[in-house]
Amino acid sequence: MTTLLAVGSLVSTANAGGPISLTVRMGYSIGATSPLSMPASVTGIDAFRPTPSVLAGLDASFALSSRWSVAAGLRIENKAMDADITTKGYHMELRKGADQIEGLFTGHVSQQATQWMLTLPVYATLHLGPHWQVNAGPYLSLLIGKSFSGTASDGYLRQGGPTGPRINIGDTPDTWATYDFSDNMRSLQAGIMLGADWQPLPRIGFSFGLSMGLTGIFPSNFATVEQTLYPIYGNLGVFYRIN
Repeated sequence: MTTLLAVGSLVSTANAGGPISLTVRMGYSIGATSPLSMPASVTGIDAFRPTPSVLAGLDASFALSSRWSVAAGLRIENKAMDADITTKGYHMELRKGADQIEGLFTGHVSQQATQWMLTLPVYATLHLGPHWQVNAGPYLSLLIGKSFSGTASDGYLRQGGPTGPRINIGDTPDTWATYDFSDNMRSLQAGIMLGADWQPLPRIGFSFGLSMGLTGIFPSNFATVEQTLYPIYGNLGVFYRIN
């Protein structure tokens, strides 16, 4: 709420003729929700399918000097992922038919994740010249839509641990297992972003950026997924400077 009021104040100042620059941004992101290092229980990435991940928003920038400025914004964005992995002894909680089973899974996992969010970035900008600038800072995201689900197939699960009963899981829809941890995802995320703007025209330019979550998409007490998963995404976009 504080950031929203700050953005509103900046917009009002800009309309009154203050030293404020307003920028409309649109972009496309590609990336993954992933651990920082691949665990030994993930033995291969079989497929990674690009998904529509877009952003749109408004930034308000306040000039501190000819070289530096600070900015705040409000964006709506989507971070999605669709991937297949091969696992060996990967801890999972699955639903197979009417049964809920938990243990170490070896086989094929198909995973889909989607996060729709309102993001509030606050960043500093260094102006390198008339056409280039670089920026970096933190962001806070409120999730307004979220899902994390998939299937486990073509393998088996050792229930309870490595020596537990073996439950075979097939490779057809009536024999594989499913999971859905959407309700366990965080509603609030924080991270950092860095990027660069290239403005070859008086008001129109192109942006390049990278964002990384510092909080995992699940709370720290959610032990079903054994690794902390971070949203890590690159972005290409266009922008229009209103003033």
